[in-house]
Amino acid sequence: MTQATQSQQRGILMTDSALSHVLALREKQGTDLFLRVGVRGGGCSGMSYMMDFEDPSKVQATDEVYDYEGFKVVCDPKSLLYLYGMQLDYSDAMIGGGFQFTNPNANQTCGCGKSFSA
Repeated sequence: MTQATQSQQRGILMTDSALSHVLALREKQGTDLFLRVGVRGGGCSGMSYMMDFEDPSKVQATDEVYDYEGFKVVCDPKSLLYLYGMQLDYSDAMIGGGFQFTNPNANQTCGCGKSFSA
């Protein structure tokens, strides 16, 4: 983790609601995990979002690391090309709830909001 770029300016934004929910999920997994956010090919629109907890030892020197008051969000450089400026939100609404991605780089977004094209 010491070699990764840690940025004060956040390329991936998290609402208070998203941060609070991720922290609650992390407590169930282990307190020292980071959140890795990225994209992969697939989904209805060509690319889909991915999120998972990751051990700090797996952070690469080329990854961007964003600090949220001690909680770290990590993104690889290729994914960041598509995600820079994205806002991650969380809603507990019964219909349409869950994590929501607002991505200024997306030209088209799938109806489910989990995939996009750029």
